[in-house]
Amino acid sequence: MKLSQFKFKLPDSQIGLHPPFNRDECKLMVLHRETGQIEHRLFKDILDYFDEGDSFIFNDTRVFPARLYGNKEKTGAKIEVFLLRELNEEQRLWDVFVDPARKIRIGNKLYFGDDDSMVAEVIDNTTSRGRTLRFLYDGPHDEFKAALYVLGEAPLPEDVRRLRATTPDDLETFQTIYATQEGAVTAPTTGLHFSRELMKRMEIKGVEQAFLTLHAGLGSFRAIDVEDLTKHKMSSEQMIIDAQCCDIVNRSHEGGHKVCAVGSTVLRATETAAGPGRILKEFNGWTCKFIFPPYDFNVADALVINFQLPLTIMLMLTCAFGGYEKVMAAYKEALKNDYKFGTYGDALLIV
Repeated sequence: MKLSQFKFKLPDSQIGLHPPFNRDECKLMVLHRETGQIEHRLFKDILDYFDEGDSFIFNDTRVFPARLYGNKEKTGAKIEVFLLRELNEEQRLWDVFVDPARKIRIGNKLYFGDDDSMVAEVIDNTTSRGRTLRFLYDGPHDEFKAALYVLGEAPLPEDVRRLRATTPDDLETFQTIYATQEGAVTAPTTGLHFSRELMKRMEIKGVEQAFLTLHAGLGSFRAIDVEDLTKHKMSSEQMIIDAQCCDIVNRSHEGGHKVCAVGSTVLRATETAAGPGRILKEFNGWTCKFIFPPYDFNVADALVINFQLPLTIMLMLTCAFGGYEKVMAAYKEALKNDYKFGTYGDALLIV
């Protein structure tokens, strides 16, 4: 398929800018794959489509405050630094993006905080915007990490930041309630809709909860610059699937029950670790899985995912799962009915 097939007009007014007051009270559209039938519900109704023995797979990655602002030595120019991942604890090395990149060269120092108490030196260029920073900090690693994170803010994606400022509350709301494994620079946003009450109702109903970890990076949001999708290359992301997750998922399949993937990161992770006979295998490594139509899925029977922006890999993955024509018809219905799209958007359940 071609990139241009995933283009549609999305008004700014339908980009979700804030989460609902109650996490599980966004809109939920239900798309039945076999018939194309569409239902309009609330997210908290999602358990109406699942029974005892079914299972949901969640991504338990935790977002850290990855965006910070510093000043360049001598000129005082304001520089945005986006932390990607820590490369070396002992040497305080971090892989980052910088903006504007043209002003930042090897050997430059950047100062952070109102009192310039945090200092970093640029020691390498990695990509056009990528740099390796060495933070000059004396003290234990835990103390350094805490001091660094105090300077950061929630790494909201550009579709939200373009339309509103980041607030301190975003550090909490841009996080799933089950996030435990730190390492993501963007939240697995579909998971933001799950409340403690909904998770408890799931437990009472006998619907199993399985957890894997995929540390979502910026690759999912990087613009695709090729019309031929077979030529697009995803950035690698670290993922871990343990035996407990596999046991829950495989037990559901063995019993003839449904398995629901919560969001695009879970779907990409499970397809990376899928074995023969719809078996999910343990995995500890990296994935650069890129899914677009046509694609035969091996693990998930159902998918719940936010309504996505045009031309994104998440939209392509959704179309691969639900069928291109049916998903795009559902998107037209969502546009007509004022569903919200993006990070804080409403959700689509494909069963």
